[in-house]
Amino acid sequence: MAGRFEGRTVIVTGGGGGIGGAISRRFAGEGAKVAVLDRAADAAAATAEAIGPAALALACDITDRASVDAAVERTTAELGPVDVLVNNAGWDLFKPFASTTPDDWQRLIDINLVGALHLHHAVLPGMVERQSGRVVNIASDAARVGSSGEAVYAACKGGLVAFTKTLAREHARHGITLNVVCPGPTDTALLASVTEGAANPDKLLEAFRRSIPLGRIGSPEDLPGAVLFFASDDAAFVTGQVISVSGGLTMAG
Repeated sequence: MAGRFEGRTVIVTGGGGGIGGAISRRFAGEGAKVAVLDRAADAAAATAEAIGPAALALACDITDRASVDAAVERTTAELGPVDVLVNNAGWDLFKPFASTTPDDWQRLIDINLVGALHLHHAVLPGMVERQSGRVVNIASDAARVGSSGEAVYAACKGGLVAFTKTLAREHARHGITLNVVCPGPTDTALLASVTEGAANPDKLLEAFRRSIPLGRIGSPEDLPGAVLFFASDDAAFVTGQVISVSGGLTMAG
């Protein structure tokens, strides 16, 4: 029996990480051809190797437009036109805003916002030409309610939410839908790097757990279900929407 994404080409940025890897594997498991993009070539290769011949590993720095264009061109040449784009790559720095520097801000903005702009700008023209496409942007619950120690990160993710809603309006007439998935605290290398910068990492993790009604930190495998829903035909009449996958951490209407 064919999967929901049989014959479709999917790009997943940050595909070598925990959440990106889980998303990539789930798409491949449902029949998709997956381009796994990651700044770390070895991480992208590991995810692609776990998937098999349906995956293409590409080293890509999303902050560099030439790198993005090259990755999209190679994806199209080897796997076919891009049907689904998942902007998942991200980076965080856990510090009070007054302790950060303009260099910190620029790196956060480049990775969490500008990188996604590059991918949209590279992929959307082809979707417009074909009058079809799905984009799923991975933001954060920090974008919905704020998060102490993540001011610029939250600003970037909030910007990504607003950007998604605007493009959803601009491209509805082209048959393209754009939606957002907001994880809460999730057991990834990014969370580990965030907590390592805290004065008391164990205390911070425990505070995260206690703030989540379902009583645990998320796992990467908690995210693909929502992402694949937005990318599927079941969500053909859903666009410009935001859903949190965070154990109830936020319950925004």
